[in-house]
Amino acid sequence: MTADPLEIYLEAGDLERGLRDDVRAGLSAGQKWLPPKWFYDARGSELFEEITRLPEYYPTRAERAVLAERAPAIAALTRAKTLIELGSGSSEKTRLLLDAFARHGGLGTFVPLDVSVSALTSSTAQIAADYPRLRVRGIVGDFTRQLDRLPTGGRRLVAFLGGTIGNLLPAERSGFLTAMRGALEVGDWLLLGTDLVKDPAVIVPAYDDAAGVTAEFNRNVLRVINRELGADFDPEAFAHVARWDPAHEWIEMRLRATRSMRVRVLDLTVDFAAGEELRTEVSAKFRPAGIAQELATAGFTTAEFWTDPDGLFGVTLARAR
Repeated sequence: MTADPLEIYLEAGDLERGLRDDVRAGLSAGQKWLPPKWFYDARGSELFEEITRLPEYYPTRAERAVLAERAPAIAALTRAKTLIELGSGSSEKTRLLLDAFARHGGLGTFVPLDVSVSALTSSTAQIAADYPRLRVRGIVGDFTRQLDRLPTGGRRLVAFLGGTIGNLLPAERSGFLTAMRGALEVGDWLLLGTDLVKDPAVIVPAYDDAAGVTAEFNRNVLRVINRELGADFDPEAFAHVARWDPAHEWIEMRLRATRSMRVRVLDLTVDFAAGEELRTEVSAKFRPAGIAQELATAGFTTAEFWTDPDGLFGVTLARAR
């Protein structure tokens, strides 16, 4: 079976406007910031795939271990007819779920949602070829804005994996989970991947690898802005910084100016002092009780919580109530 034509709710113009708005707001702030979603052009996606294979980067391996063990239980518990994946990318780990549902029976439709037309075109074609009994409906959209576009009806399971929810600040996370609950019916399911609080000596190297791949990934946001908005950043003049914040229990990635410089972008002139830092990512780590509480506040009941054997990463199965 071939995949359905992509349903496009996010156009290139929307992405450019979003980039412009974020750059204007973030670079005008007292503490400069940029959101991590702009890392991911084609080169950024390649770099992130490389990161997931690095020895220091445990989250992908740990989450995959959970899914490999628990996918049959997820299929049996949810008996989902439709599986929706937010921020799907290549949907590699999701194949563990698709395989389990294929053995269990009952799943009829897979709906990956991602901002990238090219990524979805490739992944939906491959999944449709590998799972010929499955209807594959790719949606081009932003999971923070287009949850109202998710297909309705039947028993639905929404998968939000990779610990991506940790990139949202607490107020954003609350808003997202509330909107997610609003997009679901009573009895629908949410499968949520969350990186867990642990020794910073384990966490920090995952964001500051010895080979420098994460540093290149971090600087890629500046290359994206140069290309898309005609800015004149010198990416090599910024050093990669990964710092654990114990008060918030999150890691921050930053770019530190190695010299004073003036950058022109849009109609802005942005000055950086030597040593000044630009925050590019927050990645929150979670405790099981905190995950359950945030889900409960948004209208979900936790049914199961699983971790890998080393307790590095958590996967929660929750139900809309």
